[in-house]
Amino acid sequence: MPIGTLNEGPLHAALKATYVANGGDAEVSIDGFVADAVRGGVIYEVQTGSFSGLTRKMQTLAEQCPVVLVHPIAATTHIVKVPEKEDETPPPRRKSPKHGRLIHIVNELVYVPKLLNHPNFSVEVVLTEEEELRRYDPKKNRRRGGWRVVERRLLNVVEGCRLQEVDDLMQFVQGDLPDPFSTKDLAAATNEPIALARKMAYCFRHAGVTKIVGKQGNSLLYTLDR
Repeated sequence: MPIGTLNEGPLHAALKATYVANGGDAEVSIDGFVADAVRGGVIYEVQTGSFSGLTRKMQTLAEQCPVVLVHPIAATTHIVKVPEKEDETPPPRRKSPKHGRLIHIVNELVYVPKLLNHPNFSVEVVLTEEEELRRYDPKKNRRRGGWRVVERRLLNVVEGCRLQEVDDLMQFVQGDLPDPFSTKDLAAATNEPIALARKMAYCFRHAGVTKIVGKQGNSLLYTLDR
């Protein structure tokens, strides 16, 4: 079995295969790290989970050649519960009420905001339709009724976009921003909750796009620093 595939899930494997196709190589050792795929002199690293802890690997690889960090976000999720016993009839497949959007990549970019300024680093957001398999686990947190996710499977790629620099995040700002602006203003301009707007403001500030110019009550005020 190739290096790095022992604990690989179906979603990760399916996405990686799209970048290995047409002449790409899988599981390539580069400067002490293993890259998921290399094609045409570009590294493609698929990350289905959190970006936390990826900074060192991404920084090191980006010093060698262009790196694209690929992250799937489920626009539609079909939930399938695996029966506890083999002879049980599985519950009906149902759709999750949660729907991911491209802008939700901000939830992960808070871990790598400065890397967005690196000329060899970019993030590819892949909006997907997925199947999520859950298995009952009596030790699991009861908020999910004891069910835990055991697998994610790719059914379809709905849409995608590549963020090649931090300024590309501005595509998610649809409304007008006052100058200066607060996270409340940013939430209104993106039509997203204030929590996500705070993360976007964090990315902008730590990537050098904005600077703090004051406060309005308890809220920081920002202005574009470009």
